Amino acid sequence: MSPRAPESYNLFLNTSLKDEDPVLYELVEKEKYRQFSGLELIASENFTSQAVMEANGTPLTNKYSEGLPGARYYGGNEYIDEIEKLCQTRALEAFHLDPEQWGVNVQPYSGSTANFAAFTALIQPFDRIMGLDLPSGGHLTHGYQTDKKKISASSIYFQSMPYQVDPKTGLIDYDRLEENAKLFRPQLLISGASAYPRDWDYARMRKIADNHSAYLMCDMAHYSGLVAACEQNNPFDYCDIVTTTTHKTLRGPRAGLIFFRRRPGEDKKTSIETRVNQAVFPSCQGGPHNNTIAAIAVALKQAASPEFAQYAKQVRANARALAARLISHGYTLATGGTDNHLVLWDLKPQGLTGSKIEKICDLVNITLNKNSISGDKSAVTPGGVRLGSSALTSRGFKEADFEQVADFLHEIVTLAGEIQASCGSKLLKDFLAAAEKNDKISDLQKRVEAFATSFPMPGFDASTLNKPTTH
Repeated sequence: MSPRAPESYNLFLNTSLKDEDPVLYELVEKEKYRQFSGLELIASENFTSQAVMEANGTPLTNKYSEGLPGARYYGGNEYIDEIEKLCQTRALEAFHLDPEQWGVNVQPYSGSTANFAAFTALIQPFDRIMGLDLPSGGHLTHGYQTDKKKISASSIYFQSMPYQVDPKTGLIDYDRLEENAKLFRPQLLISGASAYPRDWDYARMRKIADNHSAYLMCDMAHYSGLVAACEQNNPFDYCDIVTTTTHKTLRGPRAGLIFFRRRPGEDKKTSIETRVNQAVFPSCQGGPHNNTIAAIAVALKQAASPEFAQYAKQVRANARALAARLISHGYTLATGGTDNHLVLWDLKPQGLTGSKIEKICDLVNITLNKNSISGDKSAVTPGGVRLGSSALTSRGFKEADFEQVADFLHEIVTLAGEIQASCGSKLLKDFLAAAEKNDKISDLQKRVEAFATSFPMPGFDASTLNKPTTH
C-alpha cells in the first residue's frame, strides 16, 4: 500500500527550516558565521560536536517521559528508558565512579535547576547554606544576595551566609570560612564557583562540614570536564552531592546532572537517591528533555575517551599560556594565574571597567564577559573580565595561539585607554559611540577575523557559510 498524501494543513511538517522559515534560517547561519569568525573566550561556553548536535535534534524531543526508567507516567517509553539508563551508565563511567557508591540523575534542564533540586533534596526551607560570594567568584545559585535584595531563589528560600576569597591573594580564605561556619552553623556547605581560577581543597571543606553535621555539595559546572580527565582535584572523594552542567568544559549540550552518594544499608525511602529523584521530578520540573539526555550520553562517551583527556590537558596548558602572556604585558590577574580553564583579569589598574572591555571586544569579534573582582561594588560595571580556554581549544588552539590572543587583548586594552581619554566621558554609551567610529577598531576586527577563520570549526561545515552582509 502506498503512503497517503498529507493533508493540506500538515504540508509544512516535512519541509526544511531553510524552506519553511528562511528568516530564522538566515539568523542561524549568521550565528554560525559569528562563531566561526570570532575568538570565543567566554569561560562558560564551548563548541560541542556534530554527533551531540545530531542527537539533540532527533525526534526524541516528541516524547513525554515523566518519572524514571521503568516507572513512567506515560506509555511508549521502552526506548527512552534505554537511552536514559545508557546516559546514567556513561555519566558514572566518565567520572570513574563505582555504581555501588554513586548514582546520578540526568534529567535536570540546567545547572541552576540541578542546584535547586539538590537543595530541595538535602535541606528544608530556611535552613542555612554557605557558598562562595558572587564578587569572590561564586555563582548566583549558591545563595547570593545584596544588602538591598535577595537575588537568587537560593537566598530567598534559604538563609545564606557567603564565604569569600582573601582580598590580597584572591584565594579562598578557608580559615575565615571555618570561623564563620562556627557562628553560622550551616546545614549545607557548597564548593565550586564560576569565576575562581584555582583548584579546591575538598578535604578541608569536608572537615568544616563535618564539624556542623552539614552536607558538603560541589557544583563543578565550570570544570567538570577537567575532573573527568583527572586534571583537577576529585570532589567525589569528599562530597555528598556533586552537580554539574553538561556544556562548558564537558562539551555537551546545555543541561545538568546531579550525582548522589549511595550508602550501604540506608533506608531507600529516606536515602539521598530517593530525595534527589523526587526533588527533580515532581518537585522542581516536569518531563525530561529526552533529546538532550541522548546528546548528554554522546558527550559523556566522548568525555571518557583518551582524546578528551588530551583535550582537557591542553585546555589547562592554554589557560596558563594566556595568563603568562597577559602578565608579561604588565597586567594583574586574580590569584596571579590559573590552575584550570579560566583567567580572571583585573582591569582596575588600567582605569577601565570590564563592561567597556566586553563591548569593545564585541566590535572586534572577540567574546568574553565582564566579571566582578574581589572588592568590586557593582556587578554591572565590574573591574575585570573573565577569560576561558575551553572553546578555542576545541578549535585546535595551542599555547602559541593563545599568546596571540593575549596580544590581541593587549591591543584592545591599550586602544580602550586611548578612546576613554579622548571621548572625555566615562559613560559606557559615550565610550561605545567613540569606539565604533575608531579606524583602529575596524583594522583589528579584520585581523582577528582572519586569524579566527584559519582554524577549523567543530560541529558544522564552515566552508558552506557565507559572510553576512551585515555583521
